[in-house]
Amino acid sequence: MTDARTHILDTGRRLVAQRGYTAVGLGQLLAEAQVPKGSFYHYFTSKEGYGCALLDRYVRTYECDLAATLDNDALAGRDKVLAYFADWQARQGGSDAESKCLIVKLAAEISDLSPDMRTILQDGVTAIIGKLSRALDVAGRDGSMRALDDPDAMATSLYQLWLGASLMAHLSHDGAPLGDAMTRTRALLPQS
Repeated sequence: MTDARTHILDTGRRLVAQRGYTAVGLGQLLAEAQVPKGSFYHYFTSKEGYGCALLDRYVRTYECDLAATLDNDALAGRDKVLAYFADWQARQGGSDAESKCLIVKLAAEISDLSPDMRTILQDGVTAIIGKLSRALDVAGRDGSMRALDDPDAMATSLYQLWLGASLMAHLSHDGAPLGDAMTRTRALLPQS
């Protein structure tokens, strides 16, 4: 990836995290990135093409970060899953818009706007839930928590719980919904 393309993506990530996808105009993005319009179209076919590249990059980075947490050999299986959600709680509960999850920020906004962007997010969510499911299965097998009858269903439920808690925390400007989600998560994943 070229430096200019990376710079445009990084600048957009920051702006979109703060304001949302539709609120960030191309002119604003280019002015903030200090990039001429021609350079933008050299790297991206359209604003939607840019949005797809931004989300694809975000999802790939997120999956790598998730893998680093869930592959941490210093932690038992249950603790790996709880570490993932503790990180979620810290990021979504903090005041730094750039550290917050773009899936939470953009899922509702772009789902009807761009089928391609929606597909990138949906595929990313499916991959995340799959990784969580495998981690829950490992946690049941390593004895750090009671084995689950259906790790896939639990992973889906937990992801949905945290997505909803993140939206409620954003609406209320209060971290309490995230704290409640962590309490519920611990209860749903009892130690063996």
